[in-house]
Amino acid sequence: MWKDEAIMMRSLYTAATGMRAQQTNVDNISNNLANVNTVGYKTQKAEFKSLLYQTIQTRTTTANGAQKPIGAQVGLGTRIASNTAIFTQGPLQASESMADFAISGAGFFAVRGADGQTYYTRNGHMSWGIGPTGVTLASLDGCPILDTNGKPIVLPDGITSENAVVTEKGQIGYMDDNGVFIDLGQQFGVFQFNNPGGLEREAGSLYSVTDASGPALNEANVAGLIPSKIVQGYLEGSNVQVADEMVNLIVAQRAYQLNSKAITTSDEMLEQANNLRR
Repeated sequence: MWKDEAIMMRSLYTAATGMRAQQTNVDNISNNLANVNTVGYKTQKAEFKSLLYQTIQTRTTTANGAQKPIGAQVGLGTRIASNTAIFTQGPLQASESMADFAISGAGFFAVRGADGQTYYTRNGHMSWGIGPTGVTLASLDGCPILDTNGKPIVLPDGITSENAVVTEKGQIGYMDDNGVFIDLGQQFGVFQFNNPGGLEREAGSLYSVTDASGPALNEANVAGLIPSKIVQGYLEGSNVQVADEMVNLIVAQRAYQLNSKAITTSDEMLEQANNLRR
């Protein structure tokens, strides 16, 4: 009797781990849906892993001496292993501002944070502002955007933000009176990673480098990289697929309900077992 009660208690805890995991999964899906209109946002997918297994019966022989090469084990539940960012290309959407830029490819913009550290982002929603050294390109949070040398992008005297032109290669210049592009000698810093999924997610669509992501690879001087394209006057939209997320939400809800039902059933079985001893 006590053994049966222990088994039912095990099912209670196992189902509880499933409910906790599915709640985290729903939280993740909700975050994806909340950021469906966030520029440069990359959808995240919850990954599950099983917990420990308890051995009920080892590989041995039966009472009659017959071989039993396969033992009996029961799993003790599940948990969230990771939330993996999916870095597929988002749709390019036209913008009314020529200070907005979209990346087509695997690259990231470099941003100098308020703490002086370098962060990376796909969010190209930017603006020109007056900095300590001149008209500087910055994120909407006021953090300067960096060039290939890790320096803020600053327009020289006499060049206004309305005249600034950026080529697909990220070269910054302006058009003269004859419609000829004049290169100012600065270029957008665009960086790639061997494992972008290993980047640490920060607030404001920023990512920081980790050992798992590997170092930032500068497209301007690292051979073998497929160069990204910079598209001025466009923004990269979120790659969240609303229909897929709604299906995932339904699946997660059903899984949560099933685990809840398992807890209810185990409780009812435990109650019946307790009544048998009265």
